[in-house]
Amino acid sequence: MTAPAVTVRVASSDADLAACYAVRTEVFVIEQSVPESIEYDAYDAIALHVLATGPDGQPLGTGRLLYGPEALSKTGSPEVGSLGRLAVGKSARGLGVGVALVRAIEAEAGRLGLAAVELGAQTHALGFYERLGYVAYGPEFLDADIPHRAMRRALAGR
Repeated sequence: MTAPAVTVRVASSDADLAACYAVRTEVFVIEQSVPESIEYDAYDAIALHVLATGPDGQPLGTGRLLYGPEALSKTGSPEVGSLGRLAVGKSARGLGVGVALVRAIEAEAGRLGLAAVELGAQTHALGFYERLGYVAYGPEFLDADIPHRAMRRALAGR
């Protein structure tokens, strides 16, 4: 199967954000049974969101970056961003959409002057993030009753 032409951009309109939330609902709320009440949080209003779309403009995936003071509670440092809510729709998995989203978030983190990016990876996705240069640390923990591990990647040039 060939990968579709994927465009990843910072979500800059209400329509973009609605598309991001639709992908998250599909992946986390419907597929993984994460309660909607914990999937959407106060960080959504202040995070930088990215949206991946296909050649037809349909949303394929999304992710968000918390940075600065807003990331402190998650990373412990204003120089470390927190990548989260990375979701790729079922029909787009295995086509490089997740990689494109992570790299776009890292590029935004670099543009913002951040030294590293951290995330909480579902344990089944550890290999995906390891292939992108992330290193797991600390014990396994539950988030929305799903096993996770903390991971971190220093950004180039930092």
